[in-house]
Amino acid sequence: MTRNPLRLLWRPAALLAATVLLTACPDNKSTTETADPADPAATAEPELRKAPAFNADSAYQFTAKQVSFGPRVPNSAAHVKCGNWLVAKFKALGLQVQEQPFTAMAFDGKQLQGRNIIARFAPQAARRVALFAHWDTRPFADKDKTKPNAPLDGANDGASGVAVALEIARQLAAQPDSLTPAVGVDIILFDAEDYGYDSSTQADKENKLAGAGVESWCLGSQHWMKNKVPAGYKADYGILFDMVGAKGARFSREELSRQQANDVVNKVWYTASRLGFSDYFIPQDMPGITDDHVFTNQAGVRTIDIIDHVPYGDEFFPPYHHTTQDNMSIIDRGTLRAVGQTVLQVLYQE
Repeated sequence: MTRNPLRLLWRPAALLAATVLLTACPDNKSTTETADPADPAATAEPELRKAPAFNADSAYQFTAKQVSFGPRVPNSAAHVKCGNWLVAKFKALGLQVQEQPFTAMAFDGKQLQGRNIIARFAPQAARRVALFAHWDTRPFADKDKTKPNAPLDGANDGASGVAVALEIARQLAAQPDSLTPAVGVDIILFDAEDYGYDSSTQADKENKLAGAGVESWCLGSQHWMKNKVPAGYKADYGILFDMVGAKGARFSREELSRQQANDVVNKVWYTASRLGFSDYFIPQDMPGITDDHVFTNQAGVRTIDIIDHVPYGDEFFPPYHHTTQDNMSIIDRGTLRAVGQTVLQVLYQE
């Protein structure tokens, strides 16, 4: 699921040298310094409330279903069919669904017909949490050594984040009213996120959006930022899923996430640690990247990014990133479960 070359917002070399290893516990959990050691309750961890079991097999099938349509590139038949399936699936689960069609010019001058999809669980709830992902795929595998012009399956970069959000929605919808979380949940899927200009692989092309005040990546979230649906939308915080289903994935604490919603970063990483997922949610700070959370934060929704974003040699992305290797062969049920169960638990802790 990832967009572009995901431009680093900081200088990678300088940041890597300054990478800090942190504890996985949130800042507000360090009570032992002031607590009475004679009082066991004073230092006890808060109880984990009962949350539904995230079904990794179901999430895997949701990933495969999206891939089965073919590359979900805006303006393609596969894109339309997948979007229709997503809308129908959310409606079948009983969520309130809105579509936000838009037209946006891509960096190469093409007019893209996009569609953001908004699905709301418990729309009457005053307190809300947003779950974001992008459902489109990159139109060219520009990092691929043999097929740089081929479109991607986007199994991880796109489909996995949507699949995790879908399975969370399915679990929420399956619970009786007495066992639902104390917050409403909005799943907002952005379109045209991955149709961006990567100067490292596309230097021979012209970025026609340069100087126009428009980022070439994340076109759907930029549109939503300026035209929020629902109108005047507000949430306590948001969580963005990007590349959350691959084997060996590691999710670092991305810089913009920490700047805008450090308490949410701490909450998610602490919960993952308590559930036994510290091998996935690693206590490592990494530089900021351009992703949909840049624009949801600008829209007033404090958002963190859960993304496989750590050093892979000289790269900050895994070898399959923006290549034809981003297919179902790299999708791992264990990774999907680690992300989905962690976020489900976070929702039930509210």
